[in-house]
Amino acid sequence: MSKPQATADVNIHLRARPQDRVLIDRAAELVGANRSQFMLASAIKEAKAVLLDQTSVYMDAPAFRKTLDWMDAPVTPEEAEGMKRLMAARTDWSRD
Repeated sequence: MSKPQATADVNIHLRARPQDRVLIDRAAELVGANRSQFMLASAIKEAKAVLLDQTSVYMDAPAFRKTLDWMDAPVTPEEAEGMKRLMAARTDWSRD
């Protein structure tokens, strides 16, 4: 059984061309959603993709091997201190 979803409490407004609204409405209807649900789900999906693109690393085989070797090596004191600072930092998505 799924958890009940919290009621949204923030409005997001935007302007669109009439033909864009028709397109969005048609797509929303096909997936059984209303315009707001469809647009919010689409925006969230795209936002996650953009953020994921910012956290992916692409490299060739030698660079990948060097990275794996670095990750397998013992932690230096500087790295340990840096990790402590990162773990103590508050983020927008942190849970209280």
